[in-house]
Amino acid sequence: MSASTDDPTLNGDSDGQGTEEEGQTRAAAIWEQAWTLGLAILIALGIRAFVVEPFRIPSGSMLPTLLIGDHLFVNKFVYGPRIPFTDIRLPGLREPERGDIVVFEVARGPGGIDSGIFPADERPELPQDDFVKRIVGLPGDELSVVNGRVFVNGEEMSWADSGETFVDAHGRTLSWYRESLNGCVHDVLDDPVPGVGGAPPRTLVVPEGRYFMMGDNRDWSNDSRVWGTVRLEEMKGPAFFLYWSWDVNGSAIQFLNPWNWLTAEKRWDRTFSRVRCDEASTS
Repeated sequence: MSASTDDPTLNGDSDGQGTEEEGQTRAAAIWEQAWTLGLAILIALGIRAFVVEPFRIPSGSMLPTLLIGDHLFVNKFVYGPRIPFTDIRLPGLREPERGDIVVFEVARGPGGIDSGIFPADERPELPQDDFVKRIVGLPGDELSVVNGRVFVNGEEMSWADSGETFVDAHGRTLSWYRESLNGCVHDVLDDPVPGVGGAPPRTLVVPEGRYFMMGDNRDWSNDSRVWGTVRLEEMKGPAFFLYWSWDVNGSAIQFLNPWNWLTAEKRWDRTFSRVRCDEASTS
């Protein structure tokens, strides 16, 4: 008796069906992986846009509070996150306060790293860059800055010598002080050499809706004394947490350089520390 040729097993139809099912299963698995990856990317972008954003300290303008090579998170939720590609801000937890360390956008012209800086809203045609400074003047404040010392509405902000010095990357020995901005106590540096660094004395009333920003390295900071004030719309948020610190200046690609991991100084004592003011003494 001959075998029937209608048997799908003998005709090879089973192999074809199996191959097709395997292809569909493989396509479904690839789609699932792609969907999972895409969802993860969207969540990461959403967190970056609305909750926290990483930032690297590239200069010494905020010494000794922030060091070159510090990596920190900015809390975008505090002032209210800005909807990407718009000037619309969602409601925040509070308004910016004197003493906050803030990451914000400026416009950078073709004048080099320390020149050609403008408030971003005044030169929207120029490329934008991120700066980090401390808020010293609020909207409506009458502000004077003389030799790095801050006067707000006629009151001199407390300034006390710590008795210590700080040597920066250029070999400059800077005096170390403690300043209190209405209760926000923090460290500042002052260059004792007359006529070196700094910015000319300036007195002004901070316009409504704008903020006066200064670096803690008072004589070596390119800030509002030079190029003007900042709107809330340009503020990304206050710095609140250091997640990494090492003696390396460069983009995130430096993390991929094994030589850095072998030779660079790692500042373990700064890692996982909060960025905040000290409390003023009540005694």
